Amino acid sequence: MRLATFVDPLKGNDARFGIVSGEKIVDVVAAADALQRAVPASSVKIALTSGAHTLAALQELVVAAERAKLLRAVSGVKFLPPIQNPSKFFCVGKHNKRHREELAANKMLTELPNEPTGFIKLVSTMSGDGDEVEKPRDIVKLDYEPELCYVVGKRAHGVKKAEAMDHISGFTLMNDVSAREIQQREVASGSRFWTAKNMPGFAPVGPHILTMDEVADTENLWVTCEVNGRQRLRSNTGDYLYKISDVLEHFSRYVVFEPGDLIAMGAPSGVAVGQPNAEELYLKPGDDMVISFEGLMSLRTKIVGR
Repeated sequence: MRLATFVDPLKGNDARFGIVSGEKIVDVVAAADALQRAVPASSVKIALTSGAHTLAALQELVVAAERAKLLRAVSGVKFLPPIQNPSKFFCVGKHNKRHREELAANKMLTELPNEPTGFIKLVSTMSGDGDEVEKPRDIVKLDYEPELCYVVGKRAHGVKKAEAMDHISGFTLMNDVSAREIQQREVASGSRFWTAKNMPGFAPVGPHILTMDEVADTENLWVTCEVNGRQRLRSNTGDYLYKISDVLEHFSRYVVFEPGDLIAMGAPSGVAVGQPNAEELYLKPGDDMVISFEGLMSLRTKIVGR
């Protein structure tokens, strides 16, 4: 199932909860009201954190809505970040061997971690599909990092690896937009990634969340990034050094992950900073950037100037 948060211009500016079916979307609350049914869930977060019975009820509602032709073309709606209010947006860092080499070559890695490492994206930096992200005037090394991002379905604290997947309810795309010159300075000063990763709009997410049964294996997805129609990278999620079960076991020893929290799994290799022609590849105002899971979904971001 594909769950989304969207705005329908025909119904105002309020965020609505929908289920995407092909090129159509079912407005869950509106469909339930029209069919005189109970609303199974009023948001993506509630749907993904309330158990299998809620998802089953939503699937039944979609079938009934399709029969009654209560669908809207996705082309007429605006997708927002699917989960609007996670308690935390956690990111795994330095999580790909080749990407580590890219960072080290550019003085953004001073050690080789022997366990998972992480940092936080501010929730306020999230942006949605088709949104404009402003490149700060003095930033000239603006980079892209398309990533697999998991959704926590139930509270996780002290979780063991064998049980970890019971706590994951879905996945989506995220783009860890990064200001590399600030990242270099932060590493040189001995601090972790903070400002470089947390400028306004620097966390595009979406356009929707897929439940785990939508694919055979989230650890074998092809992730791509195109800028102005030209492919910049193509990498497989199997290249991550750790699985989500390893990550959740490691960090939940001390960190509490709440239902609806997001865990991004890290950058692939092939980002701009690691290329010999990096200066040509860094994002500029006017660039149209699309990251994708091949055959599943795409997330578009437009870079603008101040």
